[in-house]
Amino acid sequence: MADAIIPKTVRKPASYFRMRRRVVRGLQILALLLVLFYTLFPYYWAFVSSTKQGSALYQSALMPAFDFTYYRQLIDNPVFMGSLLNSAYVAVSTTFLSLVIGLSAAYALGRIDFPQRRTILMIVLMISIFPQVVVLSGMFELINWMGLFNRPSALVLTYLLSTVPFTTWILTTFIREFPRELEEAAIIDGCSHFRILMKILLPLMGPSLASTGILAFILAWNEFLFALTFTLTDENRTVPVAIGLIAGNSRYEYPFGQIMAASVTVTLPLIIIVLIFQRRIVAGLTAGAIKG
Repeated sequence: MADAIIPKTVRKPASYFRMRRRVVRGLQILALLLVLFYTLFPYYWAFVSSTKQGSALYQSALMPAFDFTYYRQLIDNPVFMGSLLNSAYVAVSTTFLSLVIGLSAAYALGRIDFPQRRTILMIVLMISIFPQVVVLSGMFELINWMGLFNRPSALVLTYLLSTVPFTTWILTTFIREFPRELEEAAIIDGCSHFRILMKILLPLMGPSLASTGILAFILAWNEFLFALTFTLTDENRTVPVAIGLIAGNSRYEYPFGQIMAASVTVTLPLIIIVLIFQRRIVAGLTAGAIKG
């Protein structure tokens, strides 16, 4: 009698679960295609636009014409090539200095116990999210007082204001994930804090340094406001400012193709760097996600 009251569970056929898996997989592939289209189409559109001139831009808009006239003009332009070298110098110098300073500060904040550690971390975080406009006037006076105005080194100094807090905050998180037993064993053997950082922790922080360094490099490479404010002559400008100042042959011409060619050229080094270090970047971003 009790068995007649309790309903029996209806077992679904295996074809239902196969169809369900196919639908879920199809939706995942569709979502992936949408993300790829959203991220890659602007770059493809820039490349297509950079290979067309005049009215050809509005004919077969999605197909490139493979006319590399604008790229040859950029290569033959000493001002643009000089701005590329300036951007490379500023970005590499900023990345190197921010990693050196940030790594030292991160070790102190992540491993050395002192009462004001949490307060300093909060100050570092607050500085990293400051808008550039807030510190622009103060940095202008400081750069002018130091005699660095209209020099690439002035940009290195100003970019450290945003990259050092950023790298310090991220590297502090990575250093906290390392077991303290490594340092305790080294301290017993008589190692100083500097030697522990250089000989023990630094070799283990390759992925985290790569991911943090790439983000700092991109930040310095793409910065526009400080570069526009602190550089006045063509030989000292960086690439974002050089692209912003590209003008047409007349006041009524908008140099769309030239700007797109310059944008594609400037983006290529970033893509190459990310492709070279992609494994280290992923390893650094996922470090500490799973605690064993």
